[in-house]
Amino acid sequence: MKKYELTTETIIVGDTTLYQIRALQDIPFFEVKAGDLGGWIEKESNLSQYGEAWVSGNAWVYDNAQVSGNAWVYDNAQVSGDAQVSGSAQVYGDALVAGDALVSDDARVYDNARVYGDAQVYGDAQVYGNAQVSGDAQVYGNAQVSGDAMVPQGRYEVTVLSITNKPYAITAIYPNHVQIGCKLFEICSKDDAFETMKEYMIKEQYHQQMWLAVELCKQWLKDNPEERIEGDKK
Repeated sequence: MKKYELTTETIIVGDTTLYQIRALQDIPFFEVKAGDLGGWIEKESNLSQYGEAWVSGNAWVYDNAQVSGNAWVYDNAQVSGDAQVSGSAQVYGDALVAGDALVSDDARVYDNARVYGDAQVYGDAQVYGNAQVSGDAQVYGNAQVSGDAMVPQGRYEVTVLSITNKPYAITAIYPNHVQIGCKLFEICSKDDAFETMKEYMIKEQYHQQMWLAVELCKQWLKDNPEERIEGDKK
């Protein structure tokens, strides 16, 4: 038996017609009852008929995007392109997941966050605020990307660190270095770090904020030695 059906209620998004869905059976995971109306999708392939995945509120899922597993897309969120939301992931608020992006496991993308390109957000990671994750960036573990942070084009392995700096984000850590954005900083004294920031022509207003990020990395490496990446970038 199908989990839901497309109703005759429609909205137009660009040149695409989206249909409101109606549950045909109870979905206990989200407290949905048979007969309840859900969100809006373009076609059945956008939302799996298996598992407890659901789209509700004013959320839109269209193009070749797929929501599956026990994932939930709700509020005013949008999932489009070839994006996939799976596992027990949730996309909500005014968040956007597009392109070939993947949001999976127990990840959360919400507020005005944007995840697009070939980006991946998984594990227990959270992307929220006005944050953007793009390119082939990966956000995973217990990472939190928030505020106006941007994790841009490039393969950045973001660890269990809160990434809130504006406009810079911690993107990787190594045994003796921390990468903030595309800049690599030696984990050293505060004065040396400030001199390095000046060399990179980083505005002075961000120096203290970035030093706190380096300090956080130092403590994280101390508490999680098993997570150290072998070798250093020079």
